[in-house]
Amino acid sequence: MLNGIHHVAIICADYPRSKAFYSQILGLKVIAEHYRQARDSYKLDLSLPDGSQIELFSFNGAPPRPSYPEAQGLRHLAFKVDDIDVVVTHLQQNNISVEPVRIDEYTGKQYTFFSDPDGLPLELYQVS
Repeated sequence: MLNGIHHVAIICADYPRSKAFYSQILGLKVIAEHYRQARDSYKLDLSLPDGSQIELFSFNGAPPRPSYPEAQGLRHLAFKVDDIDVVVTHLQQNNISVEPVRIDEYTGKQYTFFSDPDGLPLELYQVS
């Protein structure tokens, strides 16, 4: 029935800052960018190497996330990585604060958390 995740939609507070974060720092490929004049809003489609996508939206007056990280709804967005140390170093070189790497007690895999410019919790999960 379900074949995978097609996209995750994120509403950001500062569109240029978030666009730079996801496309330049995280290296996601820009597929399309649309300014929707009727909504005074941007929609940016970004892709990951496996074909999944992130839709980045700007909406004037959107409320901030109510709490970190345990608000109801989406808890965090996790990215698969081959070498967590390489990605952590890259993020830190770009002044992104990253939590210490931990080991998943059930899978034995390494993982860590960091945040996007709006405080959305993001996870790195080493799959190899």
